[in-house]
Amino acid sequence: MNKLLLLLSLIISTASADNLISIDQVTSGNSNSITVTVDGSDNEIDYSFGGASNTVAIDQKGDDAYVGYTATWGSGAGWGGDLDGDSNDMDIKQLCNQLACEGDRFEFHVAGNNNSIKIGQGYHVQADGTFQSPDSVEYGGHNIRLDVHGSNNSFIGSQRAGGDNHSNITNIYGSYNDVYARQEYNFDKSIDLTISNSNNDVDIIQGGSASHSATISLSGTYGTDLDLTQYSSTAQTYSLTQSCATVGGCSVAVTQN
Repeated sequence: MNKLLLLLSLIISTASADNLISIDQVTSGNSNSITVTVDGSDNEIDYSFGGASNTVAIDQKGDDAYVGYTATWGSGAGWGGDLDGDSNDMDIKQLCNQLACEGDRFEFHVAGNNNSIKIGQGYHVQADGTFQSPDSVEYGGHNIRLDVHGSNNSFIGSQRAGGDNHSNITNIYGSYNDVYARQEYNFDKSIDLTISNSNNDVDIIQGGSASHSATISLSGTYGTDLDLTQYSSTAQTYSLTQSCATVGGCSVAVTQN
């Protein structure tokens, strides 16, 4: 059966059974909007939140998906919530349309205000945040671990493949960062991104029929405009450690096709 541990002012719709939904409001009396739609079995949503005027929409289609606190740090209920801050906007869609699902995971640890986060696992999400129609073969098995401590950041990420797994670990500790990260097609893809400063504009696209990996660390007094495309049919690896001290910002463009 579906199990709801704590019901707040939520809109919840479930079309199947054996799902676990546990949402804990740490700070009472605040106005937040949470919409959860689950169509499948053995899905889990488990997180806590504080703050006010936060908007969260979660849509799970298929089986074995997870949205909630990160296993790296555990539940954030003791320090204000896994979503702690005001006026944050989160839109998460997960899709598996096969009989055997490998299980998508979206983990978050957010503190700060006015952050916009849009995630599509099993979907192609365009840079403007538009969700395109999914493919007919999506097995799941993707992972995003997001960690945002700053404010006024925008993150748009998508992962889709016909049978291989994509991984995206993103840490954003500054503010006014704009990140778009898209992973698609078969063979494993991985992104390990750390942003320690503010005012960065990052676009990372991984595709093609090969395994690609990117490890990127951005810091410094000024932001960096980074465009990385890995779309080769042979495996590609890219690593960058950038500390920008140039007045007006730095720019890096890399294409591995």
